[in-house]
Amino acid sequence: MGERSSVAELVGSLKRELNRYSPGEKLPSSRVLVERHRVSPVTVSRALAQLAAEGLVVTRPGAGAFRAQPRTDTARPGDTSWQEVTLSADAATELVPRAVDASGVLVTLAPPPPGVVEFNGGYLHPSLQPEQAMAAALARAGRRPGAWGRPPADGLPELREWFARAIGPTVGAAEVLVTAGGQAALTTALRALAPPGAPVLVESPTYPGMLAIARAAGLRPVPVPVDARGVRTELLAAAFRATGARVFVCQPLFQNPTGAVLAPDRRAEVLRIARAAGAFVIEDDFARRLVHDDAGPLPAPLAADDPDGVVVHVSSLTKVTSPSLRVAALAARGPVLERLRAIHVVDTFFVPRPLQEATLELVGAPAWARHLRAVAVELKTRRDTLTSALGLHLPELALPHIPSGGYHLWLRLPDGTDEAALVAAALRAGAAVAPGRPYFSAEPPAGHLRLSFAGVAGPTEIVEGVRRLRAACDEVLEERVTRH
Repeated sequence: MGERSSVAELVGSLKRELNRYSPGEKLPSSRVLVERHRVSPVTVSRALAQLAAEGLVVTRPGAGAFRAQPRTDTARPGDTSWQEVTLSADAATELVPRAVDASGVLVTLAPPPPGVVEFNGGYLHPSLQPEQAMAAALARAGRRPGAWGRPPADGLPELREWFARAIGPTVGAAEVLVTAGGQAALTTALRALAPPGAPVLVESPTYPGMLAIARAAGLRPVPVPVDARGVRTELLAAAFRATGARVFVCQPLFQNPTGAVLAPDRRAEVLRIARAAGAFVIEDDFARRLVHDDAGPLPAPLAADDPDGVVVHVSSLTKVTSPSLRVAALAARGPVLERLRAIHVVDTFFVPRPLQEATLELVGAPAWARHLRAVAVELKTRRDTLTSALGLHLPELALPHIPSGGYHLWLRLPDGTDEAALVAAALRAGAAVAPGRPYFSAEPPAGHLRLSFAGVAGPTEIVEGVRRLRAACDEVLEERVTRH
């Protein structure tokens, strides 16, 4: 049983037991709870912390946990209605309102209830994460001289050099900034390159987190369609001409959500078109370390073929390690680097030094290469299992492309299918899936689902999840027939 589900079950048990105790009465000790419920001390600690956060218990260091007193607060509730006027007044003066819908991001961050198959996850399942290697790296890093001191604002030189080598020989450590995860790097890049109200070209469909960043910055995402060979360059050129945009955000390798790889002839064309438009290309290289075991040699990042500073490159270690290892890099050359550096420093000061030191320890250990190989093998197995199960049980869901990297499949629903109803029915059936609508910056051409195979426990759970999704599809189709 996973730690997360153990904590949830213990919280439920303790809530049922709370009525046995009077307000202020002490609960059994942690040792007793460990023995009674047969869980680890860490599980007990996390369960009590959750109950304390909900106001049900009070923990006192050295004394234990006590049932909380009933709330007697009768103070007048605050009136926040004034904020509607203020926020609306701000929006009226903006070219693009900065109201942000984070639902497309939260669907991949919020864990589903226990027992639900997590097809909506955005990270590796705990069994695929290098937990032992990360723990060992963190322990070694903590003992390094100066490990808890203030790091350089741009990042540790050794870590910047490591990221630079991963991009290619044309990029030097001096052109790299270490950031607190890929999302932070994308935020910095968009803020640096486009003023509020400006258009920014994005792939369609594309990563909802990037769309949320753009809208929060007051930018106008303009979609450029993607096919099996990546962004359609003839439409990219037309979009630059029509909008006057100065930024294009793309994922050339295992694009999210389609899994497409930018074709060789289109790589040079993207750079040529952007250079002619006097525009930057933000290259989100999020999936390079999520290659599958059957993939051939990977193309180099766009930044490796860019001597003119057109590309601002983003790469992250989070996806292939852990959601909490939020270490990434921004790479750029020319005057824009100073602007990126200034925004990065103002927003975050620096990435905590112990985390950077631990990252260096992790990627420099023999276990790192073994981890990457294991992930490549496991992702291929899971992809093949999900593809086969879908073909057998849900042939009506179109799978236009089977990727050789990344962690998900992108499915097109039959015409007329209610996407939202299917997502809700799937959750009722015990399978959490990501709806396709948040991946489009404009009206989608059809309903879609994104199914992740990285966040589930393994092939057996994948097959069970597809079985549950089949039941959800039957429910939605039956309702549709009944209505008509």
